[in-house]
Amino acid sequence: MFGAILTAMVTPFDADLRVDEGATVALMHHLLGHGSDGLVVAGTTGEASTLTDAEKLQLYALAKREIGDAAPVIANTGSNDTAHSVHLTEQAAALGCDAVLAVTPYYNKPPREGIVAHFAAIAAVGLPVIVYNIPGRSVLNLEPTVLAELAEIPNIVGVKQAHEDLDELRAICNARDLAVYAGNDDLLLAVTELGGAGVISVASHLVGREMGEIYAAGIAGDLERARAIDASLQDLYAALFVTANPILIKAALEMLGLIPSDRMRLPMVQASPVERHILQSVLEQHGILARG
Repeated sequence: MFGAILTAMVTPFDADLRVDEGATVALMHHLLGHGSDGLVVAGTTGEASTLTDAEKLQLYALAKREIGDAAPVIANTGSNDTAHSVHLTEQAAALGCDAVLAVTPYYNKPPREGIVAHFAAIAAVGLPVIVYNIPGRSVLNLEPTVLAELAEIPNIVGVKQAHEDLDELRAICNARDLAVYAGNDDLLLAVTELGGAGVISVASHLVGREMGEIYAAGIAGDLERARAIDASLQDLYAALFVTANPILIKAALEMLGLIPSDRMRLPMVQASPVERHILQSVLEQHGILARG
């Protein structure tokens, strides 16, 4: 639908913790040249929770200007406030974004009826909507029956499934109602084997081509190759999540010189020396640091 490897892009900050436009643009072009089929901007990995609305719109506009003719731009517009999510979605549509990602309302813990109404209101704007199911952050899990109901709403086209229950993943994929994207890097193989759409990824900042090979091999029926590549990346996937995302992917990008700094806005903090050592060791083992 939007490509198989969609990178949930980090947001580089300058010394004053403002959005670093130059670094952002350079990273966008790097990602598209190294295996990403499209980009999700201002998402969890992009530190959406500490971006202002003006900064989110800045990122949407920047992405459309820089890569909008070459690849899909998916704007994260989700929040736990339906009116706010609708407003951001309207702005994303006005800026020409190709789709939006919208998370399950967190903290509020709405009942099923509220969840359905929330996503219906976002979808009514008219852009394609990928629902983001991440119970680890939002508390609520969108069970397959709820996703089936959401799939009946016009413009809801996909789900980013960041839930490790493989039975639920299988049920969602078998329903064929939504394009299913792995929401965790280590779910890409399972999603591929089940005929899903791909992954919305963190690790693809570093190994987008390899992840693309997993997907291509899997859909071509070469599961032995897909499984072998996936197995070789498991330690990298784990190393990037030794602590909360996006701390370590930013550290990795800074080590590689792909962003000038791994600065983050509080309450997120930069990687500790121990975390950096663990990450650096894995990057060296994979030959990633040698790529520069």
